[in-house]
Amino acid sequence: MSEKWNITLKVSRQKEGETPHFDEYKMEVDPDEYVLDAVERVWAFMDRTVCFRHACHHSTCGACGMRVNNVEKLTCITSIRDMCQDGGTLKVEPLRNFPVISDLAVDMGSLYNRLEAVGARSVLPVPEAEIEKPASTWDPADQQYIRLADCIECGLCISACPSAATSSGYLGPAVLAGAQANGLKRNPELLQLVDAEDGVWRCHSAFECSAVCPSLVDPARRIMNLRTQVFTERFSRLFHKA
Repeated sequence: MSEKWNITLKVSRQKEGETPHFDEYKMEVDPDEYVLDAVERVWAFMDRTVCFRHACHHSTCGACGMRVNNVEKLTCITSIRDMCQDGGTLKVEPLRNFPVISDLAVDMGSLYNRLEAVGARSVLPVPEAEIEKPASTWDPADQQYIRLADCIECGLCISACPSAATSSGYLGPAVLAGAQANGLKRNPELLQLVDAEDGVWRCHSAFECSAVCPSLVDPARRIMNLRTQVFTERFSRLFHKA
């Protein structure tokens, strides 16, 4: 017989024109269930007005990102046991640094548009994606510029980033990591976009983005590498002019 816990799910609520607030739902759960299971149970059996995003249930789509007890998580792979105790409270909130559409759902359009701007498109045509081209045939010099295949565009890194809260124009960790993957040598037009106040220089190296990334993309390390690329390109252009 599976273990049962009694918890309080505290859900952030915000409809258009409303002041943000929390609603609480008492429920019995299996502690090895996932946080998303608890949110879905509220919607299915307690309150059909709760709005949230989800899709794949196995950490591939990135849709179910939320803040769980103040930490950015993919709720479909985050167990209740890891986030609270029997008799405890599980607090779920929308991601930060994105406009709230309704309750736990946020508008991530800015992320997708910026990824497109640096050439890190979420969907590539088959010829461009080189799906049928074995990795063994790739040019070794191009290895660092391969598309960030593991980034699921979940937005957790942007929510966790303290610098993203200081400027709505900041490209953000996922976007800068995408730019690093594409490479300035391959896409020199990216230099003006990333070598800017709201580009690599807005990052203060807090590494919060890498800490919450569910796909081990390590955007903070990639941003540091992108800064090196920017310096290299700057000096190269300076000496070329000379």
